[in-house]
Amino acid sequence: MPNSNIVLIGFQDQGNLGLGYLGAVLQQAGFRPTILEFRDEPESLAAAILNLNPLILGFSLIFQYYLPQFARLAAYFRDCGISAYFTTGGHFPTLEPAYVLRTIPQMDSVVRGEGEETLVELARCLRTEVDWRMLHGLAFRNGDDIVVNPSRPLIADLDSLPHPLRSFKLPTVFGWSIAPILASRGCARSCTFCSIHQFYRTSPGKAVRIRQPRRVAEEMLWLYSHEQVRIFLFQDDDFPVWGKFGRRWVDSFLAALREYGLHENVLWKISCRADQVESQLFQRMRECGLYEVYLGIESGTEQGLAALGKQTTVADNREAVRILRELDLILRCGFMMFDPSTTLASLRENLAFERWLVDDDMVAAAISRTMPYAGTSLKQQLVQEGRLLGSVETPDYSYQDVRVSELFNALEPLVRIWVYGQESIVNQVNWAWEEFGVLLRLFPPMPGSDDYRERLKGVTRAANDYLLNTFEQVMDTFEGSASVSLQSETIAAASESLTATLLSCRNEFVMNNSQTILSACPLVA
Repeated sequence: MPNSNIVLIGFQDQGNLGLGYLGAVLQQAGFRPTILEFRDEPESLAAAILNLNPLILGFSLIFQYYLPQFARLAAYFRDCGISAYFTTGGHFPTLEPAYVLRTIPQMDSVVRGEGEETLVELARCLRTEVDWRMLHGLAFRNGDDIVVNPSRPLIADLDSLPHPLRSFKLPTVFGWSIAPILASRGCARSCTFCSIHQFYRTSPGKAVRIRQPRRVAEEMLWLYSHEQVRIFLFQDDDFPVWGKFGRRWVDSFLAALREYGLHENVLWKISCRADQVESQLFQRMRECGLYEVYLGIESGTEQGLAALGKQTTVADNREAVRILRELDLILRCGFMMFDPSTTLASLRENLAFERWLVDDDMVAAAISRTMPYAGTSLKQQLVQEGRLLGSVETPDYSYQDVRVSELFNALEPLVRIWVYGQESIVNQVNWAWEEFGVLLRLFPPMPGSDDYRERLKGVTRAANDYLLNTFEQVMDTFEGSASVSLQSETIAAASESLTATLLSCRNEFVMNNSQTILSACPLVA
């Protein structure tokens, strides 16, 4: 009997819908897909793969940063005797197939662009021992050369795809499951730092495709009814709220949620741009379950917004934040303090903007910078200017003012533990607010909610003041107006202390309301 086992491996943070869709179309075509978590122990992964003896082992390589880890894992699998056909896909392999194939010699091919149709055809060829090298959408070695076949057109009708496999364990909040979902693929914008629009433009077809709103609501209804999902993470690059079409789409989507009785029973999060936030539209969305919005603000200066190709203004960003606050929606932001155009003066502007951005004490301040990813116009600009540094896997760049480079190099190791990682105070504060939002909107009223909100605000304010004051002290040092000696150990101790305070007040609130929470928990009710 022909081998029909296929193993897909990648990150499963919040659920990897890319792998989920690949698994679903493979299953629909008569194959037996298994999805594994990339970060599991290599020994256990190898044992599982050897047991399945798959026809294909597919690697989901989203970010170029992880290329060395994927290369080591592929080599380890071959050393363990795994003889399956190896292929990989994702943004970086699509944009740099030759580099991936030369860096990972164990890889037999790269699936470029949207991989559903290509992977199914590849599996059929391998199962029937038909030559696969002419398939559109593939790149592979031919001796010392790299062959890049013509791109496969983008999938025109997203609703023609089966619902993605969600074989991973869904995360929960007090018993209610959280699931990722898509309403669209692609982005119409062309921000200089983003590889998303380049990824979709490597293939012919309409870059932005949107599902029928009723079909999205039907998928949510199924997950709500069968998997106890009440919180949905829309992983769209840009949720369809833009222009007249977007408003019509949203109105139809909200009508379907109301028809299915979901509007009072589910919560959902979206990502969008600041210039798409409109008060009445977002009020209607809030009434049907919207509770969190991720805004790609990116910069608080006109100079930074222009350099990043955002096609928005600081005024757009301020107005969007004002509306979301007025509607009492949780706000999360993409905000990069540093970008290749940064000067000491623009850092001061960005610092003032971020202080304003977090002054409601309901979002954690963070310090990050723009990265020049493969395929972006920003990377090409840095190459032309002779400012691109680092490696392909860990790209870096110099600033036009050497003092900015020195400042960043001094600041980054100080605040790394504060900002990065699931256990960082930034992520802990943001998660506490998201959890509180769920408790307020999916559970009965709880005594002490107002007091807990104020205590959360107090911790958030203290964390933000500490981080931004630290940043300002470092800036003062490099501008010569102060002499400050900061130690990463001191900052780490402050982070641990604030985290302990946060967890203490959170646990106290939950314990005080444990009976109310348990009575509404699906595992008990």
